Amino acid sequence: MPVTEYQRSFGRSLLNLRRDSVDSATVSGGELTQMESDLDLFQRKVAERFIDLNASSSEDLLSLEWVVKLLDSFLLCQEEFRTIVFNHRNLINKPPMDRLIADYFERSVKALDVCNAIRDGVEQIRQWQKLIEIVICAFNGSGGRRPLGEGQFRRAKKTLIELAIGMLDDKESSSSSVSHRNRSFGRNNKDHHHQRSMGHFRSLSWSVSRSWSASKQLQAIGNNLSTPRASDVTTSHGLVVPVYTMTSVLLFVMWALVAAIPCQDRGLQVHFNVPRNFQWGGSLMSLHDRIIEESKKRDRKNSCGLLKEINQIEKSSRLMSELADSVQFPLSEEKEIEVKERVEELAKLQDALKNGLDPFERKVREVFHRIVRSRTEGLDSVGNI
Repeated sequence: MPVTEYQRSFGRSLLNLRRDSVDSATVSGGELTQMESDLDLFQRKVAERFIDLNASSSEDLLSLEWVVKLLDSFLLCQEEFRTIVFNHRNLINKPPMDRLIADYFERSVKALDVCNAIRDGVEQIRQWQKLIEIVICAFNGSGGRRPLGEGQFRRAKKTLIELAIGMLDDKESSSSSVSHRNRSFGRNNKDHHHQRSMGHFRSLSWSVSRSWSASKQLQAIGNNLSTPRASDVTTSHGLVVPVYTMTSVLLFVMWALVAAIPCQDRGLQVHFNVPRNFQWGGSLMSLHDRIIEESKKRDRKNSCGLLKEINQIEKSSRLMSELADSVQFPLSEEKEIEVKERVEELAKLQDALKNGLDPFERKVREVFHRIVRSRTEGLDSVGNI
């Protein structure tokens, strides 16, 4: 959908406000024109990316591919924001920009814990993937040379029960022990091989403390986030607007990650209200509303994550469990064909997870390191003025 005149109006009004109030002794006409161009271009690019993300179908929304695309959009926005900060660093160390820039970087540091928790969520999904592989192997062990037997069904049913327990939402399994493991994108630790029963995936540890809460962390990132005041727009020559834009994008991206991936004390009840008269505001809030609606669906309410592939695991494993419970031996030809079809579905899902999780984890890792680098460079730019 095109960016409407109404969506453009907010950016224009800010530019006009800054033009009318600019102190010529502080910013030259040429610099002001360049700044206006930079700020307007940044707003338009953010809008284009979120319009594109919002154009995704309900089938694609919150898939691994879509979330990777969201993270790519964040990285592009972050890089362009970094350029704005560097190019106009002579204004960054003056009120109110010095306070607002420091505030943004403090919020971005809080996002690092979210990235670490998401990494552990990916590890949890990988454990489910291993269980799916066991189910597939249970039925394919004979290589199709002999009919499926009771032993294969017993092994598959036991594994499917373990998978169902492992996918319980945190709220339903709060009594599960969660041991602490100090793993982070920021450290160079090697992954340890933990010898544990396949039925104890709920006790997987996290790289954040036991008391850490994804919901509270999101609230901390968005705490006291408000639209720029007219006086701050004037004083900063409009630079407060990209800071507000980038903070809103940061909050939304972290919120979407928590919505999609299993993590400690998930919760989507974060105050999020971007004015839709920002160029990017309408599409971003539309995505927010779509994700909230997805979380309210009957089959998603108690899910440990809204990721499309998690929903597919839940559905496919439930159907396979129901089928395994209903069979009688000797197995009829019709039932055997039905079982093989379900196994093929699980195999396709297994391939999708195998091909999608690694690129997703790499992208989360890249986001983590980009936030760290941008904060360091941003603070250095301000400090060297």
